Amino acid sequence: MAGVAGDRSALTGLLFFLVVAAAPTVVFWIALRLLPAAWARFDERRRRNRMPLGPSLQTVVSDVRRLRLEIRTRPQHTQLRRVALLAAYDDALLDACRVAGVPDPPLGAAADRDRAFARLLTEAALEDAGIALDPPRGGAAAA
Repeated sequence: MAGVAGDRSALTGLLFFLVVAAAPTVVFWIALRLLPAAWARFDERRRRNRMPLGPSLQTVVSDVRRLRLEIRTRPQHTQLRRVALLAAYDDALLDACRVAGVPDPPLGAAADRDRAFARLLTEAALEDAGIALDPPRGGAAAA
């Protein structure tokens, strides 16, 4: 009977030894498998939070200037082209207001008959915010 009790403690000791000997290897193997994936998810989330949610101010202002110049200088031969160009210009003005932080631009809630006046008010609000809608003259542009 004493041998049976000794066998149990030897078996328990052997199992404990195997767990202690194998645990660092298993933990290291799991860490090598899981840590790169966790790091990649963390890094992707960090990059996503840094990315701007829309176009930059420079892009929006260049679009506004380009459309404004096209409205002023080129004659629009069809009504469809003129309406589409004004709609694109209005959208670009609203984007510029959003990016520049102009609160409640008048163009956003204007009816069709009031759009021309609301466009003027929105342009004035953008210029008050420090955005020059006409491209700067002189320097490299004049050469």
